[in-house]
Amino acid sequence: MIDYAGKVVLVTGGASGIGLAMARAFRARGARIVVADIVEERVQAAGQEFGNDAQVVRCDLAEAAAGPKLVEDAFRAFGRLDVVCSNAGIGHRKKVIKEPLDVRVSRLFDVNLFAGIRIAQAFHALLVREGTQGHLLLTASENSLSVPSAVRRNGLGLYAASKHGLLIAAEWMREEIAGGPMSVHVLLPGAVYTPLISQGVPDPSKVPPEYNLIMPDRCAEIALKGLDLGLFYIPTHKHLADDMVPRTEGIRASLIELGL
Repeated sequence: MIDYAGKVVLVTGGASGIGLAMARAFRARGARIVVADIVEERVQAAGQEFGNDAQVVRCDLAEAAAGPKLVEDAFRAFGRLDVVCSNAGIGHRKKVIKEPLDVRVSRLFDVNLFAGIRIAQAFHALLVREGTQGHLLLTASENSLSVPSAVRRNGLGLYAASKHGLLIAAEWMREEIAGGPMSVHVLLPGAVYTPLISQGVPDPSKVPPEYNLIMPDRCAEIALKGLDLGLFYIPTHKHLADDMVPRTEGIRASLIELGL
């Protein structure tokens, strides 16, 4: 089990949902917390909850400079930075075949994909510069892996593309920096009762059972256990492996048909 006592953890999207649950979980294990979020009211609430020994920041990670600035500011505030949870993300429900690729889609990719890469680059550079070690946790999605049967009619194609991009970038990143100062981990949540779901379904008991819904604190528990175990892939639901079977079987069937 990683000892977080006295260590500094930055969590983006940290004032609600999975991010807030992770910030609480790290705090419970002795870490000092930096919480970043875009919603002012949530940032203020997080500041009241975590108190003066934490740092809370309002920022928009769609802005290219915001993520790297967060990393540097967190380091300057505490003199160290040990864990970065690049968790901030936005939802999007439009069919790929009909959706204009406008500023809303650009923002989707800026937040869900490029912000995580920029944060990873900045954190790795910081660790190299300071000669220290750290952990990077990127929040992707079950939609990074497949078209989950429970949500396949929900128009999540572009959202899924942004999260799949983050996963494959993390896989390449892991290869590029193997043995270096930053370990890379990817959280792959299934359905978690965050504002992305609660906005449409205020009562979690009304969420369809096929979603296998879990609460944010359970997701955070799994995330920290995955870090403790040094896992790269940190899935939150057993069905994620089953959801990938049609892709692997489809490739295998095509190889047979092609005589390869």
